[in-house]
Amino acid sequence: MSYSFEYIDIILLAMIAGFIFLRLRGILGRKTGFDGKVPTQLEKEFQKIKVSSRPTNENFEKEAQEDFLKGARIAYETIITDFSDSDNKLIASKPLLSKKIHDQFIEALSDRENKGQFAEITFIGIKSAVIKNHKKIEYSLEVTVDFVSEIITCIKDKDKKIIVGDSEKIKTVYDTWVFSKDIKSSNPNWLLIDTIT
Repeated sequence: MSYSFEYIDIILLAMIAGFIFLRLRGILGRKTGFDGKVPTQLEKEFQKIKVSSRPTNENFEKEAQEDFLKGARIAYETIITDFSDSDNKLIASKPLLSKKIHDQFIEALSDRENKGQFAEITFIGIKSAVIKNHKKIEYSLEVTVDFVSEIITCIKDKDKKIIVGDSEKIKTVYDTWVFSKDIKSSNPNWLLIDTIT
């Protein structure tokens, strides 16, 4: 009879030990074979891999260049048309110009107005717009673009007599413009900062 009590005690102790083991395993977890250290060979391979981060404003890859050129074409036409219209004022293109270029254009328009002259332009279209180069200077990204366009333009005096140009002849124009953008700014606009002839 005493032997049966001993068996019951052993079974109870085994059940308690099993319960404690399961509780500890649930709390502490179990070893899976990975203790947080990468084997040396794998570590060397991981170092070779460069994880590509999300593109930032500092990157100017193919897709960004294509988007830029779409905007640059619109800006080019807007600025050319605004500068060459008959009112001798900058209205539509003002937000697209740096202070330096804006002041140069205003000076040229004032000179034209003082002479009693005005421009007439018909913008035919842009034949090509190609990025010549781009570079990062401190917090700015500068992009140089070669434009080839077709326009009909002439300068007339106050009596509407043509002084320069031809009101019927299509002229091919070659321009190199430099645009700049502050890559730290949330403002997405590019500004025309230089014109190279």
